[in-house]
Amino acid sequence: MTKDIQEIRNTLVGLLKEQFGPLKATADTFEKFEVSGTIEAMQGKKKVDGIYFASVVPKPKDVRLYFFPAYTHVDELGKLPANLQKALKGKSCFHIKQLDEDMVENMRQMIVKSVKLYQQDGLLAN
Repeated sequence: MTKDIQEIRNTLVGLLKEQFGPLKATADTFEKFEVSGTIEAMQGKKKVDGIYFASVVPKPKDVRLYFFPAYTHVDELGKLPANLQKALKGKSCFHIKQLDEDMVENMRQMIVKSVKLYQQDGLLAN
């Protein structure tokens, strides 16, 4: 288990980078890592070059994972594992204060499932 902000940030960024192909980085600094889709999609009533998917933003006491699928596909994602549910603040923002292997695997599964959901909806490339 780690409580190191930089290590948590790097782990979350790594999980999102595993999905490069349908996702691409739209911001890549230590202060903000953001990924979006690679194809044109409708985001609300506006057509965008790639739909927003997630951001990783380190803060002094935690790392924030802003995860749009938790907002757009709440029913399809179902009940989150307890460790993710505890970190969820609001509808789509996870405050990660510590990270262990179980949480990393739960996040990986959530991200992979979300990519598949977005692909099924035509929001991400296959």
